[in-house]
Amino acid sequence: MANEAKPCPCDIGDRMDYGGLGQEVQIEHIKAYVVKPSSASDKAIIVIQDIYGWRLPNTRYMADMFAANGYIAVCPDFYTGKEPWGPSHDWSKFQEWLEDRKPTNINKEVDAVLRFLKEQCGAKHIGAVGFCWGGVATHYLTLQYPDVKAGVSVYGIIREREDRYDLKSPTLFIFGEKDEVIPLDQVSALEAKLKEKCTVDYQVKVFPGQTHGFVHRKREDINPTDKPSIQEARTDMLNWLNKYM
Repeated sequence: MANEAKPCPCDIGDRMDYGGLGQEVQIEHIKAYVVKPSSASDKAIIVIQDIYGWRLPNTRYMADMFAANGYIAVCPDFYTGKEPWGPSHDWSKFQEWLEDRKPTNINKEVDAVLRFLKEQCGAKHIGAVGFCWGGVATHYLTLQYPDVKAGVSVYGIIREREDRYDLKSPTLFIFGEKDEVIPLDQVSALEAKLKEKCTVDYQVKVFPGQTHGFVHRKREDINPTDKPSIQEARTDMLNWLNKYM
């Protein structure tokens, strides 16, 4: 996620031209993109957007990947209709924009999505995966929601909460070595504190040479040097979810 010194560079990399295989639905007060696997499943993933919002093709591509691997995937509009960040926006206004879009202020939306997954989709095992802003939100869910059985936070960590190491669900944290938003000293501190305080399974994994956004923003077919890291990170996500769900 972003801080004032280094605003979030989620627009770096390759934005996919991708339409998506699912459909948009209304879940109580929010809209969401939902995609289901080809055969019936009681496992579901909440896919959480980066700052560019729930309609970003890259994030929908990730949701479709989870569905192809047997999960119901739902990508809600956690900004509840408010404008997502855009490439033409002024970075000096980023903190002001973020003020009413905090990734730790999403309980009402999460509650609605959990009801939808349980009551309308028959989900019995629910996990969360988030990117950037959504990585922070996923970290928050694994602190607050025992119903979320596994989490994968991709380049996002909570920095300000006292209880941020008290994970309730097994959580995989994925980072890029060259991420200027989350420097390696912060990653090392996270790992040390989790080792000291966390009572559930966790893993902190850093990918050499990779930058913020590499897992869901770069297209492996046009970044041959990055392809192994992208594919490995995506496999890690699926293996983590499969193990704990």
